[in-house]
Amino acid sequence: MSYALITGASKGIGKAIAETLAAQKINLLLVARSEELLEQLADNLGRQHQVKTAWLATDLGDSGATSAIMNWIRENGYEVNILVNNAGYGLSGRFDAYSAEAHAEMMRVNMTVPVMLCREMLPLLQQHSQAYILNIVSSAAYQAVPGLSVYAASKAFMLRFTRGLRYELRKTNISVTAVSPGSTDTGFAHRAQVGEKALKTAEKVNMTPEAVAKQAVAAMFAGKTELITGFINKAGAFFAWLLPKKLVEKASAGIYDLD
Repeated sequence: MSYALITGASKGIGKAIAETLAAQKINLLLVARSEELLEQLADNLGRQHQVKTAWLATDLGDSGATSAIMNWIRENGYEVNILVNNAGYGLSGRFDAYSAEAHAEMMRVNMTVPVMLCREMLPLLQQHSQAYILNIVSSAAYQAVPGLSVYAASKAFMLRFTRGLRYELRKTNISVTAVSPGSTDTGFAHRAQVGEKALKTAEKVNMTPEAVAKQAVAAMFAGKTELITGFINKAGAFFAWLLPKKLVEKASAGIYDLD
């Protein structure tokens, strides 16, 4: 019996991906920080869709998070054929407004843990005739974003890592996909402490987590390399590539009141 492992599964895009996969009768391993939300989601999806569910409450910002997840999987004998690295967050504002440890913790969640999970999960994924890795990235990966400098850089890393890993595994049973959402109606802005101007800008182009999840899961099963969700976000990435970088960075800085 195989499972999909989803990080950041208790809310937002991760929750919506869990709901989308459960509707397709795929068993779920749910990982996030909130024990209460995970238990509720696991119970609801299990009853509604008649799938097997299990959950683990752990903070991916902790140095031992990856080991805790892998020990949980091994101790329970879970077979995993889908890995969804969804957990991630940002810190908005000037770089020096946050401590070095705050930046380091965010980078662990956004980059280190996904890379470690990909490496640790490979032997499990290789046991199946077909397996998938889905890395949720961000449209911020396509440019430098003053006011979200470390976050955007971490997502650029994940985009390049995902594409490189996909090429390395192209002749294997494992398909690797990067999906880059833009502004989505989740708790991201609150945790990132995004200002009022950026919030109002985001509201104009917000997608729902359900819409993002539907596109993400479809892209994963279709074996796509990379997907930017939503026409506006695709256009934004194109213009970030086309226009002079200083102009793009100046526009981004204005959104976060750093101009």
